[in-house]
Amino acid sequence: MTSTEPSPPAGPWDVIVVGGGPTGLSAATLLGQRDLRVAVVERHRDVYPLPRAVHLDDEVYRILHQLGIGEEFAAHTRPAAGLRLVDAHHRELATFTRERVTASGLPQANMFDQPDLERLLRDNLKRLPEVKVLGGHELLRLDTTDAASVTAHVCRPDGTPADLRAPYMIACDGANSTVRGLLGIESDDLGFEQRWLVVDVRCGLDLDAWDGVHQVCDTRRAGTYMRIGPDRYRWEFQLLESETPADFRNIPTLRRLIGPWVRRIPDDQLDLLKCQEYTFHARVARQWRAGRVFLAGDAAHVTPPFIGQGMCAGLRDAQNLAWKLDTVLRGHAAPKLLDSYEAERRPHATTMIKRARTMGRLMTGGGRAASLTRRHLLPVLARSRPIRRVLLDSRTPALTPSPRIQRHTPRRVRGALLPLVRLPGPDGELVLVDRVLGDRTAVVALPGVDLAAVPDALPSAWLTVDPEGSEGERLLARWLHNAHVGWVAVDPDRVIRTAGPAEVPR
Repeated sequence: MTSTEPSPPAGPWDVIVVGGGPTGLSAATLLGQRDLRVAVVERHRDVYPLPRAVHLDDEVYRILHQLGIGEEFAAHTRPAAGLRLVDAHHRELATFTRERVTASGLPQANMFDQPDLERLLRDNLKRLPEVKVLGGHELLRLDTTDAASVTAHVCRPDGTPADLRAPYMIACDGANSTVRGLLGIESDDLGFEQRWLVVDVRCGLDLDAWDGVHQVCDTRRAGTYMRIGPDRYRWEFQLLESETPADFRNIPTLRRLIGPWVRRIPDDQLDLLKCQEYTFHARVARQWRAGRVFLAGDAAHVTPPFIGQGMCAGLRDAQNLAWKLDTVLRGHAAPKLLDSYEAERRPHATTMIKRARTMGRLMTGGGRAASLTRRHLLPVLARSRPIRRVLLDSRTPALTPSPRIQRHTPRRVRGALLPLVRLPGPDGELVLVDRVLGDRTAVVALPGVDLAAVPDALPSAWLTVDPEGSEGERLLARWLHNAHVGWVAVDPDRVIRTAGPAEVPR
């Protein structure tokens, strides 16, 4: 457990992070790794105990490695086998199985318990003395009148007031963000609202169920089932208009929902951990920045859960923003670089929310005619390679051109992530390419590329990949060749900023 201050240290602080969930702790870690002084204001004294997020993809697993907890996280996660669609009677409509192994070795879909992840993140912060998690502190007011800083007026655990001041603040305080409310920032509703019951159960016996995500495509009672650990299971069910969580307060009353999965399991073997109502929304804040204050995670965007990207989007926000704040605070870039955060992340998050909304409607919307259509059409679609790729491919869209991503960059690589592969490390062992490049900008190039061909290449790491070298080098070389470029310039978040041919144009 990260030490929790009884009263806020005087500072000075470089960044104040409001909210100590996965997004806030990730942002604080990435900033602390760069030796910035960070105060995390969190109203809960310890890790919030109830499970919430349960899925992350391999792109976000990559961020966990950058945070320094990738290896530890492996002991707390379970790969998901794929997606099975069933009808209201639990007859199989289609099954989409994940078979492809990624070049990095990281599974494309990973199930976990959010409190486990938050404990890893908090324990990891013990290595970063510049970061202080102020548990039991609640934000009361903001002062943004100073042109050079923002001040957070907080309430200590003993009820006394205190002030924190820093050049920048990141609001990671959830869907009901206090910071967003204090700033008067409204959200755009993308047209989705459903009441769902979220149920978490511990059971020491294996359920007689296919080991992947089950989606019940029922227009009356849509549902989702997931195994998230050796003895942990989650169900999510759409609530009927007249129902409340009180109608499902224990295992016997829950059996009419979870019965198809637990018929042979006695009640005393099912430990109910959580049974709570959530209203799923699709919303995006109209602005993600107000002067020196930035919104991130659920404070900036809220998504339906159908493609498992809610928490993932928050960690992507943290990674995008952290290195830019560091670069600006050190004077290595003009403050206008920070404008690229919203320019890049807002369209990306909006796209993912719309995908989740569409997936939810396709799986659960419509009436009897829609159910019949799904019954006959889904088995056909399951045999379609493009459809299978859309449903199972964990790659997210490239970022749109922004103040840092140059429009003239070839479209195939512009704003995309550098492929994650393993390369030989200093001792000959295979390590992720991110570890080879380090926490800095980098140029990845084919042999023969002249430094003069790469504008603004220094200071950067320079990695030449041998088309005849290790498997990871061959994969990168083939990727560059297929994109018709000789080199790419990569920022610390592994996003490709620009690229070009091997030779200097004459």
